[in-house]
Amino acid sequence: MPDENFTIAVELSLDVSQTDLSQFGLKVKEELKPDISLYEETYEPNPREDIVKMSKMPSLAIEILSPTQGFNDIFPKFKAYFALGVKSCWLVTPALESVAVYSVGQYKPYDIAHDTEVIDETLNIRLPPQKIFRKKKVGKLD
Repeated sequence: MPDENFTIAVELSLDVSQTDLSQFGLKVKEELKPDISLYEETYEPNPREDIVKMSKMPSLAIEILSPTQGFNDIFPKFKAYFALGVKSCWLVTPALESVAVYSVGQYKPYDIAHDTEVIDETLNIRLPPQKIFRKKKVGKLD
């Protein structure tokens, strides 16, 4: 999983004010906000400065499908992310315990019942799905 080689941000706004996103069917004008953004470099945040909007795009944008969202709400955002320079997008669907990894022209689904690793070849990330869904193997009770 991403470690010291990455910086992870939760609900960080991405400044897209210089880009017309209407071509993707999005009504946002100033910002997109992935549920999780991953940057390929590390940085130590200054506790006195809270970064709320970034103009630099992350390498990975992760969207978590909520019960009130549909897949059609997410795919236009993925198209916009790719056009903005994001290298990879993940769609996490907690209800199905599945992760779909998207890169330009590629798509690979994974689920906790059938796969031992979620693999993002674009960013060279390999991660057991149990870590995403916080599932622990149940051991024998003594």
